[in-house]
Amino acid sequence: MAEGGTTLEYTPTWVVALVCSVIVVISLVVERLLHYLGKVLKKKNQKPLYEALQKIKEELMLLGFISLLLTVLQGAINRICMSKDWADKWLPCEKHEAKQTTTAAHFQTTFSSGIRHRHLLAEDAASINGYCAAKGKVPLLSTTALHHLHIFIFVLACAHVVFCALTILFGGAKIRQWKKWEDSVSNNDQDATKIKVTHVQEHDFIRKRFGGIGKNSALLGWVHSFFKQFYGSVTRSDYITLRLGFIMTHCRTNKKFDFHKYMMRALEADFKKVVGISWYLWLFVVLFLLLNVAGWHSYFWIAFIPLILLVAVGTKLEHVITQLAHEVAEKHVAVEGDLVVQPSDDHFWFCKPRLILFLIHIILFQNSLELAFIFWIWLQYGFNSCIMGQVGYIIPRLVIGVLVQFVASYSTLPLYAIVTQMGSSFKKSIFDEHVQEGLVGWAKQAKKKVGLKKAAAAGSSHTQVPRNENAADGVQLAVPV
Repeated sequence: MAEGGTTLEYTPTWVVALVCSVIVVISLVVERLLHYLGKVLKKKNQKPLYEALQKIKEELMLLGFISLLLTVLQGAINRICMSKDWADKWLPCEKHEAKQTTTAAHFQTTFSSGIRHRHLLAEDAASINGYCAAKGKVPLLSTTALHHLHIFIFVLACAHVVFCALTILFGGAKIRQWKKWEDSVSNNDQDATKIKVTHVQEHDFIRKRFGGIGKNSALLGWVHSFFKQFYGSVTRSDYITLRLGFIMTHCRTNKKFDFHKYMMRALEADFKKVVGISWYLWLFVVLFLLLNVAGWHSYFWIAFIPLILLVAVGTKLEHVITQLAHEVAEKHVAVEGDLVVQPSDDHFWFCKPRLILFLIHIILFQNSLELAFIFWIWLQYGFNSCIMGQVGYIIPRLVIGVLVQFVASYSTLPLYAIVTQMGSSFKKSIFDEHVQEGLVGWAKQAKKKVGLKKAAAAGSSHTQVPRNENAADGVQLAVPV
């Protein structure tokens, strides 16, 4: 196979050594930084964030494997031929537009002359080789297009990790502002000496969530929830009431339970799942690239998907709080002591609170994909590229992307953190790390002993070997108090 440019046989050794040294140094620096960050997280007992970091490493490893495959299979892909008629179908740019906007022209202003020279020579070598041209066909994917796809996958993975981290960072900052509410409630619980009976309508939570708009109309209730997510999505009365409802349902004997700390641990654990790129998200990337056909403006319409999902999720979360208020207000006229709501999975879609996390995962990835694609096109082909589209389609996409990122960070994520605790069950983050490890270890040990007991019982029926009846007692004694 013909090669473009000078081979290693005629390349100065100092150039080869210098380039290898730079690549190795950069790789080692990044690896050491990630290792040091992991040690810091473990030292501070931030196990969920440490696991999220491990997830990022896994994504980087997958990205490296994809990069290796594209590099190794480059020659084989270039030798796959197809008819010219197929090559003219579903193009991102019309033929006359492609002639006006060439890749080489943008290379003159974006990349160094050496890199540009290497790619242009590779293209010339492919044309000289004429493997597909001899058959009257064209290559399935050119070397340049394959290289650009390579860069796009790298930009997408980096953008997703960065935007997820920003969302958790800003959302976590908003949630930390609720710490003062947690402290004030804890202090008030210690000072409380007598229980009084109050009318249910006197509680701020009921007045703001049940009275007025949406009281007698389900439609108006949904409309109110839609707008509520954009201003004061969670108030002090909301936090105090939901906190008490969780404590009275799941840990009634521990009135001093730190709900805020538990909520932050649960959010950090969920971050590990959000930062990853699952297989169904890669399928969405393929569909995203497939629909990039000239004249369809599919990228413009796809940009509305994360926005629609985001406002739907935010509205639903707000409506869950409203439903909790309605249940109390419709069942009671007066309450003795504090107002207590009843958490339940019935308030969530398909009775699955975890579905909200799945939708947030899709929202963040789709928004990252949209912004990463715009950045990649601008970097690779220039702002005036035919793939970028008209300015009238670009500006709304950028505005939607920024809006989704802002609302997801400051409204939807904090809402998710507190409202999804209103399900019928609690998350394992309710236990401290050492308790979680103890419970997991005990469960594995108990399962192992039960398996040994069954095996011994099955063997005794054939060999008549006496069984150790104390095995079950060992399992019972291992139960933590």
